[in-house]
Amino acid sequence: MDLKTMSVVFGTVFLAELGDKTQLATLIFATKQSANLISVFVGASLALVLATTLAVVGGSLISQFIDPRYLSFAAGAGFIVIGFWTIWQAMV
Repeated sequence: MDLKTMSVVFGTVFLAELGDKTQLATLIFATKQSANLISVFVGASLALVLATTLAVVGGSLISQFIDPRYLSFAAGAGFIVIGFWTIWQAMV
């Protein structure tokens, strides 16, 4: 296991997830009085693990056919589009 890579990925993903829609949705589930906090934690954790698994497997497969640099450009463009869409929805 490469600790340097793991540390960089951990830090990047952790910072990206702070204040993320997923974290906010989990926070809302946890505020409900009827919510079992362990169930909220386990459900959110399993969802993140599954989504991460799909991203790792998908990224590994896609990178065999497409230069990872282009994938980074596409991801960046996607984030910009989502940002503009979010701002547009807030204004409407």
